[in-house]
Amino acid sequence: MRIRCPYCGERSVDEFVAMGPADLARPAADAPDEAFFAYVYERENPRGAHRELYYHAYGCHAWLAVSRDTLLHEVRTAEPMMPIEAEGETP
Repeated sequence: MRIRCPYCGERSVDEFVAMGPADLARPAADAPDEAFFAYVYERENPRGAHRELYYHAYGCHAWLAVSRDTLLHEVRTAEPMMPIEAEGETP
């Protein structure tokens, strides 16, 4: 599988680390333990189109929201979660 990084171009999926669903909302800090358990362990395994979070570990170190189809094994889009800061800039 190949992912088109908006900064580096098309790359092998081996350069990326899959981090799970891109649209998953973390429970509030005061949420009950059951909410955290569900957040960590009780996730959907969708069949078809969905968005996942990928980290470009062996490239530009960008966090990307990748839209892909698990049935077709096809990557549709890869969008940055936030822009990469210019070298020398402080956050």
